[in-house]
Amino acid sequence: MNKDVQGWRKKFGVIGPSTNTIVQPDFEMMRPPGVTNHYSRIYTPNANAISNESFLAATDTIAANTMDAVKSVMTCSPNYLVMGMSAVTFYGGKKGALKFQDEVQTLSGVGLSCGSLSCTAAMKALGGIKRISFLSPYYPVANAQVAQYFKDEGFEIVRDVPLQAPSWTAIAEITTERCRETIKQLDGPDVDAIVQVGTNLSMVHLAAAAEMYLEKPVIAINTATYWHALRANGITDKLYGMGRLLEEF
Repeated sequence: MNKDVQGWRKKFGVIGPSTNTIVQPDFEMMRPPGVTNHYSRIYTPNANAISNESFLAATDTIAANTMDAVKSVMTCSPNYLVMGMSAVTFYGGKKGALKFQDEVQTLSGVGLSCGSLSCTAAMKALGGIKRISFLSPYYPVANAQVAQYFKDEGFEIVRDVPLQAPSWTAIAEITTERCRETIKQLDGPDVDAIVQVGTNLSMVHLAAAAEMYLEKPVIAINTATYWHALRANGITDKLYGMGRLLEEF
């Protein structure tokens, strides 16, 4: 069987909102030789003046348009799909996450790594994690969904911070300084790990650095999701400078 000249190990179809500008460069940064990423955008109007109500409504729009993006990317015959959108993958707790994964896999005929389930897999791989704090660019109503998912997976939520970005594109404008200050709020001796959700929030490098000075896992969702996709496909390359997950597991 002939192989794609560039993607001779695997071709990943990456699904993300059309407003997302962080996933694509983040995943390229973690891509080993012989693996290629093929981005398919979920049509998403750039909502402004977001509130609890409009945040949920807008993410429902993303969910409704996801399958069209899946159909589009499948025309390049990827071996596997990687979800570069996280909010919807937490909705409905663990049952909702598994249902979402199953719907995408049934339509596409290939496997899928998504943010919620990948974060769980990452914490299980790292081991010894029971009590967590998390941050997001979301609004409180969505953080409640994230918290319920992690509770369903057996984790205790100690603290969480919704950064409440004013628009979808403004998520990518949240600074490293603000994220670093938020990590300080979330940390404490009562926390085993800190998790960042929201794929348009840039935290791959900060999470890797924070792990070193906090001496505990700090998991960026884009790192966890791409790590999970690689390992699910038998690609065990160790990548350095982006945290323990990619270096050790």
